[in-house]
Amino acid sequence: MTDTATATGKSAVSGVEIVLDAVTKHYPGQPHPAVDAVSMTIPAGEIVVLVGPSGCGKTTTMRMINRLIEPTSGTVTIDGRDAATMDPDRLRRGIGYSIQQAGLFPHMTVARNIATVPGLIGWDRKRIAARTDEMLELVGLDPGTYRRRYPRQLSGGQQQRVGVARALAADPPVLLMDEPFGAVDPITRGLLQDELLRLQAELGKTIVFVTHDFNEAVKLGDRIAVLGDRSRILQYDTPAAILADPADDTVAGFVGADASLKQLTLTRIRDVELGDCPTVTENDSIGTARAVVANKDWALVLDARRRPLRWVSSEQLAHAPAVRDAGTPLGETLSMASTLQDGLEALLTDRNATGVVTGPRGEYAGLITIDTLVAHLSALRAEHGGAPATEAPA
Repeated sequence: MTDTATATGKSAVSGVEIVLDAVTKHYPGQPHPAVDAVSMTIPAGEIVVLVGPSGCGKTTTMRMINRLIEPTSGTVTIDGRDAATMDPDRLRRGIGYSIQQAGLFPHMTVARNIATVPGLIGWDRKRIAARTDEMLELVGLDPGTYRRRYPRQLSGGQQQRVGVARALAADPPVLLMDEPFGAVDPITRGLLQDELLRLQAELGKTIVFVTHDFNEAVKLGDRIAVLGDRSRILQYDTPAAILADPADDTVAGFVGADASLKQLTLTRIRDVELGDCPTVTENDSIGTARAVVANKDWALVLDARRRPLRWVSSEQLAHAPAVRDAGTPLGETLSMASTLQDGLEALLTDRNATGVVTGPRGEYAGLITIDTLVAHLSALRAEHGGAPATEAPA
């Protein structure tokens, strides 16, 4: 299996095409196959999400791609090569694999976990060490802080980040992800989803992602395969097409009654115009900071790397000896890969009804407000011939 790289409008594609042709898994003694003649093409460089109820066969279908489960019949083709003709160990080492609760080796440090596959395929120590640090940086973990820690010393979200780093360490063209974020809390789950989208924008892998959460599928997937019993494909299309026109009542049940609200999940914050606000840094003098907030009454405090820390008001600055001693801690921030639905949820929980947006390295990028959402929805309605969102229907 070899990587291919072609330029696209948003990123370089390093993934490869996967084709499933009538793939079936029939376990001995069972009257019906667990997976029955599944056929689908997974385009290179896209995230394809398999979504369906528990027990429908979606994980079995995914595991037949890297032959953790051997198909009873049918063909899996990866980058034009029949997976059945390849040595299974070499096949698996060329495909990243990330599972729920990370699946890290508890007796190994973070660095050794990440180095597992590069070591198996013969990389030298210097190259492995450099790649380990690169992967930790890529998933937002400081190498100096985390490389010598053990999994038990990490939070659930940090373990999942290390799991993704390990899956990507040998630079595989294909990444299989089996409900990787299902065991973490909702806030951490949203952050990990954003992180995956950021990584995909940089790396352009082919990702097959299994989940039972349709909202997660809409947020992450370039395409979604809604599966029924025995992995029968009920609909395989883009999230927008499935939300707009479910193929049958079963798919409509997955979509739910809030299809209009889910449409907000289809737009990323990077696709809308952001607002701005006054900013000061922790190193600014108290006089400079007071001058900045004089006309606005409040500002955003940034650190030396322009990462947002907290809100500060003119009243707070009036009684503080230094900028670093004033302000109200900032809650969770949004990334450019966050969706407008993420933005709406942030606005509903923020005391200022304002979401702070950060760039790739955590730097301040702008604000999202209710006005941002209204302007976007008005533009969508105008584009489709409807009345602006601020107007009442006739």
